[in-house]
Amino acid sequence: MAGSMRKRGERSWELRVYAGRNDETGKKQYVSRSVKGPRRDAEKELARLVAQVDDGVVTAKTGTVRELVEAWYGRGELDWSPTTADGYRSILDRRILPRWGDVPLRRVRTGDLDAWYVELRRQGGHDGQPLAPNSVKRIHAVLRTALAQAVRWGWIAVNPAAASSPPQPQGRPNHTIPSPEDVGLLVERAREANPPLAVFLRVAAATGARRGELCALRWEDLDLDAGTMTIRRSIVNSRTRGVLEKDTKTHAERRLTLDSGTIGILLEHRTAVADFIERCGGDLGPDAFVFSHEPDHSSPWRPDYVSLSFTRLRERCGLPGVRLHDLRHFNATALLASGTDVRTVSGRLGHADASTTLDIYAHFVHHADEQAAGNIGTVLDG
Repeated sequence: MAGSMRKRGERSWELRVYAGRNDETGKKQYVSRSVKGPRRDAEKELARLVAQVDDGVVTAKTGTVRELVEAWYGRGELDWSPTTADGYRSILDRRILPRWGDVPLRRVRTGDLDAWYVELRRQGGHDGQPLAPNSVKRIHAVLRTALAQAVRWGWIAVNPAAASSPPQPQGRPNHTIPSPEDVGLLVERAREANPPLAVFLRVAAATGARRGELCALRWEDLDLDAGTMTIRRSIVNSRTRGVLEKDTKTHAERRLTLDSGTIGILLEHRTAVADFIERCGGDLGPDAFVFSHEPDHSSPWRPDYVSLSFTRLRERCGLPGVRLHDLRHFNATALLASGTDVRTVSGRLGHADASTTLDIYAHFVHHADEQAAGNIGTVLDG
């Protein structure tokens, strides 16, 4: 293989290596790379690039960003969770492909990426509004990962996104954590309009379980005599594959003890469901879903149905800032504020590690620590 080197600046060099002819067009192909430093370093890098092209480690690829990301997505989709795949697909279709889809890979420059990130921050949001730094950071992460795959495949020699400067991520947003009175109001108003939703919200507040985990709950997962609930699965909405049942976010089961009030509400709900199924000529089986629109409870509620119903409910309750997921935060903060240890709270929430709980709820852990200090002081002082 032949290689050449051209000086572009005081300490900047462009390397170029011949990589054969294109199989379709017959045109000559070259692999280019820019390096900075003294001439001696550039010569060493040129020799290394020639060897990589000669060994087939780096090849000339004339494809576009669209060809790359579609190949990357098609390869990874089967290994990603449906939620992750949907998130990547949305970022590709809404952000990356409209701007970069038709751009040849060899024309993607670090400076152009940085200028694009600035443009997104200024007017990349809805109706030309600014786009949050965390959103820009996610877009960058997807593009950088796809370009890294292009390097591994030998389509390009260097990942231009690796040296770019996306915005620094902001801290965790401040959520509106509902008070016990707010939760009681939500459950009471739901009981008047949609009794099964009231049961769902009570269980969510009492256990801190995720929305999809509660949608996937079956009667065989509840042992109401023993007062326990086992979380084994989760329901997700996939844009391409519809409603799917999968394992939990951490790929692990967990069993939770239920309080007496929640047990009583679930017993009433089971009686109502069993009576309804019996009137329809069937029996309540152990594999029936706890929350379902079907007469035999053979299919679960869709997570987006629960979110939409909750949004309408919170507006009627005058709680516009409260999200369905905030019931999970309510559960965690209430337990920590009452002195429950972090490891127990982490286990009930289904966090992979207690450090996740500490990271999210550091303020409330500190409050519990102050209570603990007061308790030990009372013991020591008699």
